[in-house]
This record gives sequence, C-alpha cells and structure tokens, in this order.
Amino acid sequence: MPDCIECGAYTKFNNGLCTSCYQKKNGNPWVSGVIKGRIAETIVEQLFISLDFQVFKYGMENSIPGITDLLKGVRGDVAKNIRQMPDFVVFKNGEAHFIEVKYRKNGCLTIKDIERYGKYPFENALFVLLSPRHIKCISYKELEEGKEIHEKCRNWLGSRKEFETDKELIVEYCKYAIKFFENVD
Repeated sequence: MPDCIECGAYTKFNNGLCTSCYQKKNGNPWVSGVIKGRIAETIVEQLFISLDFQVFKYGMENSIPGITDLLKGVRGDVAKNIRQMPDFVVFKNGEAHFIEVKYRKNGCLTIKDIERYGKYPFENALFVLLSPRHIKCISYKELEEGKEIHEKCRNWLGSRKEFETDKELIVEYCKYAIKFFENVD
C-alpha cells in the first residue's frame, strides 16, 4: 500500500502525497478551479459589454441562487441540465446567444470535456475558451462534429460570424487574460 511521502498516511500513488498534504502544499484544487473560472467569466462578461452586447448572467449560480449546495449528490436529468446551464445569454442586433466560458491552461477544449457528465443539453451554445495565451470560440455543434480547440487552431473569438466583433478590443481583453493567467497552474 503506497504511503504519503510527507506524513506516511495512505495515498493512491507511490511516492505521492495524501489528499491532506497535497492541499496543504497546493491549496484546494476545487477552490482554485472555481476562482480561475470566475476570473475567466468576468473577463468575457466585460468583453461582451465593451462590444455593446447586453449581457445576462444565466448559469445555475445566477438563475437559481443557492441551488449549488442543494444539488450535491443529486442525480438525474433535471439536476444535470441545471449544472450545465451556460454562463451567459448575450443580445445584440436582435440576436441572442448562449455563452459558456471555460478556462484551460493548455488551451484545449474537446467534446469529451463538455460531455463528461452526459449529453450537453444546450445545442446552440457557444464556448468561449480562455487560456494564458488566447481567447477562442467554438460552437457545441462544431464540437459534436469532431472539431476542437487546441493551441494551434485558429478559432479566434474575433473571427466568429455571430459576433462581427472588434478584433482590436478582443486583443486588449486577451492581454487581461494573459495578465491574470500567465502564472496560474
């Protein structure tokens, strides 16, 4: 049975740390992920506001306050759909779009990332991916077709026909993303 290299307690990995020692050394990874996600959402929200979109927070944290704790351990289609609600609805020129914001240090996003908990229920959603280097965008339908976002792809947010966006402003917001994420794991 493997032991923690710090305290000697049980761990799953040879020459690894137990959960308690890992968290003491690195902080709680779940909390860190929540913080990175909120920073990414804030950058994207402010970007769309700057691009003259009306932006409405839509995700479960905003549409149904307090439900996050109630859904712990709850299974089923309704709970899954609530958890997968896109982060925003944006409006401009009589058109509305669901926006789901993701942060990935590696700059990659695939259908497996989205459907980890089952089929994604918002088929017309757009995924805006922030990484320490880029802001990119892909539709759920494109992900279903096997397309993906990776470091070398050219899925720039500024190239999306849905937005006809100001590329210079997007570059400015890329700089904010770089500033906040360049030293983050």
